[in-house]
Amino acid sequence: MRLNALLDMPELGLSAVVGHDELDRPLRWVVTTDLLDPGRYLSGGELVLTGLIWRNGPDDSETFVAALAAAGVSGLGACEASSGELPPDLVEACRRHRVPLFHVPQALGFAEVTEHIVRRLSSARASDVKAVLDRHRQLVSGAGLDPVLKMLGSDLGMRCWVVTPSGRLVAGSHPLPDDEAAMLARLFLTAKRLPCSRGGFSLFPVDEQTTSRVADWFVAFEGSYEDWPDERRTLPGELAAVAALERMRLDDRLSPEGRIAQELVRLVLTDGKPSDILPRLEVTGLSPAEGFVAVAAMANGGLRPGELRVVVKDILQSCTVTPVIGVVEDEAIALIPATDLDLTTRIRAAVHALAPGLGGSRMTVGVSGVAPVEGLRGAVEEARYARRMAEGRSEPDAVVGHDELATHVLLLASVPDDVRHMFRVRLLDPLRSYDQVHRADLVRTLEAFLLCSGSWTKCAELLHVHVNTLRYRIQRIQDLTGRDLSRLEDRVDFFLALRLG
Repeated sequence: MRLNALLDMPELGLSAVVGHDELDRPLRWVVTTDLLDPGRYLSGGELVLTGLIWRNGPDDSETFVAALAAAGVSGLGACEASSGELPPDLVEACRRHRVPLFHVPQALGFAEVTEHIVRRLSSARASDVKAVLDRHRQLVSGAGLDPVLKMLGSDLGMRCWVVTPSGRLVAGSHPLPDDEAAMLARLFLTAKRLPCSRGGFSLFPVDEQTTSRVADWFVAFEGSYEDWPDERRTLPGELAAVAALERMRLDDRLSPEGRIAQELVRLVLTDGKPSDILPRLEVTGLSPAEGFVAVAAMANGGLRPGELRVVVKDILQSCTVTPVIGVVEDEAIALIPATDLDLTTRIRAAVHALAPGLGGSRMTVGVSGVAPVEGLRGAVEEARYARRMAEGRSEPDAVVGHDELATHVLLLASVPDDVRHMFRVRLLDPLRSYDQVHRADLVRTLEAFLLCSGSWTKCAELLHVHVNTLRYRIQRIQDLTGRDLSRLEDRVDFFLALRLG
């Protein structure tokens, strides 16, 4: 905004007295003062308003105006409180120091002048920032969101942040503590509709129309948007558009690194050779010298595979680890460096925090133990097995870590799928087929018998049957499978087959 714009505001009734050729100066702010030397409180570009209370004689005008000129103010608006006139010595001092001077009508309060000008300044700045945001959206220079948000904070005084649903800060005009970011994410995920004003903040989705909320970003402004002037109400949409472009720029699914990550996960799942895996690990930024942890995740209903990948990446990045992620059918598989001993706890907390945004989906996650490059296949199978165990739990956001798996599960995780399937079919399918026809409950009887360590009495009590009935069922199991449950080896085989089922 320029000084000459003040003359086009009839509600002010200002008239220029001195400095008609200086009215193209930019006007940054309005300051009211009654100090004789206000220089230390000025930073340049202000319109200074004064009622001349500081003036005791002509020399004071020289002191006052010289201080304004030294501070680089844009202009001076004045009015003598009792007479409504401007003293000639003030006019002369302004002419000498080239400070534009405006006469303020005596009937107009400085507070009213300030309100009108600040409203016009905010409108002008909002338009300027909107134009900058629009240019940034079109150019997408790759500099990130921080410069844009800092500009909003400095030029308009609008404190704002871009945050992920896990509470990870993407960018902001000001620092944001972790607990406040987590609080904003919780408000975003639990809001009935967006945009909304909650908890002293205004929240706007970045891409609500095409992205599930749990996979989206959001923009948070301090204060309620319902109190904003009209000229600011378009800014969230512009900023959301810029954030959407930034998120697209950071999406690595179509980048060379992203394609190599997908290829790496498929290679591990097909039991690729370490000599084929190592080069791809290096390209993705994972050091072969480190141990690795595998994470398997699935969302049943609601989330598309690409969104699941985004959510898993956000969870792991919120746990301060950098993942390599691939999607196989509907399951996301991530490989990460083994640097965090408390990783499962962190993932569990992050998944739990996201649960309100899952809607109709149910997310289950499995986390493996640490493995070297040669053991990546086993680590992935362990994570997938842990995730399948999580499916059997009642929580909507179940996470199972490797420490919850028995030692035999770790062994089975490294066995190829076809071998495990064949092993399970050969031992259990005859029993299941017989149960379907005769309703004999042989599989349940076998589980109970092994659980009771082969005790006839305990098992019969557990099943609420006579011991002779139990002996008949066990004999039928042995006849159908050709195994002998009095032998330890056959008991172990049945136990493992039931765990694989």
